[in-house]
Parts: sequence; structure tokens; C-alpha cells
Amino acid sequence: MARNETRPIIKLRSTAGTGFTYVTRKSRRNTPDRLTLRKYDPRARQHVDFREER
Repeated sequence: MARNETRPIIKLRSTAGTGFTYVTRKSRRNTPDRLTLRKYDPRARQHVDFREER
């Protein structure tokens, strides 16, 4: 499979300071700025914001 540069792989790092990350893909065309999602952090044992790191 060819790499698709319009949907790059990004890392989402926890804002709780635990260092936990999720890995996902995003569309550069629809969301050109940094992505922020509210997801579960198992180290903090709660839902926190995860920000895209570059």
C-alpha cells in the first residue's frame, strides 16, 4: 500500500502529564490545525484532553 500524505499518522499525547500517547491518522484537508480529542488515559484513570504533537 502506498503512503497517503493527505492522511498522515499523528501522535496524540496526554495533557495530564503521564506521557501516554495514542496513534491515529487525520485528514490535512479537513483539519489543518492541531487536533485535540478527549480520550481515556489509563495511567491517570480518567478522560483527559489529548493534543496532537508534531
